[in-house]
Amino acid sequence: MNAATFAAVFAALYVAHSVGDHWVQTSRQSADKGKAGWTGRLADARHVATLTATKLALLLPVALLLGLELSVLGLAVGLGVDAVTHWWADRRSTLAWLAKVAGQTEFYQLGTGAHPLHPVTAEGTPATHLGTGAYALDQSFHHLWLLVAALLITTV
Repeated sequence: MNAATFAAVFAALYVAHSVGDHWVQTSRQSADKGKAGWTGRLADARHVATLTATKLALLLPVALLLGLELSVLGLAVGLGVDAVTHWWADRRSTLAWLAKVAGQTEFYQLGTGAHPLHPVTAEGTPATHLGTGAYALDQSFHHLWLLVAALLITTV
């Protein structure tokens, strides 16, 4: 494995993840993917499908322009593992469970009404803010699996 190839693949996946998770994902997918039953499962599947397509669409030109030697099997395995783990985490209850098991429930609730120090306006109503502990843990979980995916893509 060439370290430069790994670095280029990881950088492309990282950027594509941000684009796919924030620009390509629809509001409906975001609202529904954590719901119980098939409504949530299918919304999450649609999100992960467009996210994975975004990753492939950004990674392939990078690979071609930089002359990276990547195998079809490596791409399939790496993007497959990334897709499965992303789908799992985005069901929300699963990531909340992982946070609980890891002793991170209080951080997971940070920025929400469930946290004792949730943000409020001077009038005591919920305040608008950027991000929550759940979002930070979600993105951190995805970044870990992007690293694994980049390793798989460059070594398989």
